[in-house]
Amino acid sequence: MQVLDNYDKYRKYFTDDQFWGKLKKLARKAGIKIVYAALLLYYVLRNPATPRSDRTKILGALGYLILPADLIPDFLPAVGYTDDLAALMWALYSVARNVTPEVKIMARQKLGEWFEDYDNTDL
Repeated sequence: MQVLDNYDKYRKYFTDDQFWGKLKKLARKAGIKIVYAALLLYYVLRNPATPRSDRTKILGALGYLILPADLIPDFLPAVGYTDDLAALMWALYSVARNVTPEVKIMARQKLGEWFEDYDNTDL
């Protein structure tokens, strides 16, 4: 898939401010699973123990999420975020060994702020 093969192209679009701004805007629209995957990746990225090669993959996926134009426009109902989810899932699978219990706790705490009624079984 072109999106996943070109992560270097997208990592230049990632900044903390853009990430939080975009994630807050799309939180309800995109759904809890996409937001949770993005949060997991973000917190893995912020861990100083995460290897550089894994950081690069994460930056590519999160950069793609932030990018305003992508393969499948986000405004399309039901399918708009499938390419974003694919990029996030690929990165998450690639760096899964770095998803610590602490990372999961931080991601779930942030979900609790945005989705007050979410249930862990939704993930």
